[in-house]
Amino acid sequence: MGVSGCGKTTVAGRLAARLGWKLAEADVFHSPANVEKMRGGTPLTDEDRKPWLEAIAGWIDAVRSAGESGVVTCSALRRRYRDVIVGPRQDVRLVYLKGTYEQIVRRMAARAHHYMPLSLLASQFEALEEPGAAEHPVVMDIEPPPEIIVERIIAALALPAR
Repeated sequence: MGVSGCGKTTVAGRLAARLGWKLAEADVFHSPANVEKMRGGTPLTDEDRKPWLEAIAGWIDAVRSAGESGVVTCSALRRRYRDVIVGPRQDVRLVYLKGTYEQIVRRMAARAHHYMPLSLLASQFEALEEPGAAEHPVVMDIEPPPEIIVERIIAALALPAR
């Protein structure tokens, strides 16, 4: 989890590959209307997010029901969003990729072909409710290279990397 531009897709992809787990990018669960809204610089409402969060939770449940493991990226900026995704699922862990506004601005300015405009970053930081101790998050600084972040996540969660 984390704001746009924090490295969720990159880190999650490398983590899933390293563990041999399924991968889902939360952006694919957005409706075309949500994508157009964000592309136009309009933040999503909770009503817009509800079916998106439920679809992500459904993917998690399907992977778990199949006896498999997975990694899913999601901004999950508010506690109530994380409650939908993680909820009572004790085996689902939250990894928070934490960076400063300045770090993220630099990253977002350098990337191309993403629908999330830099103009929405401030609203993401305003909406961000950092996960608290009760959520048992793994908090990762985004400054190190993705490979190092992946190694630290594996170590923090005591996961068997293949």
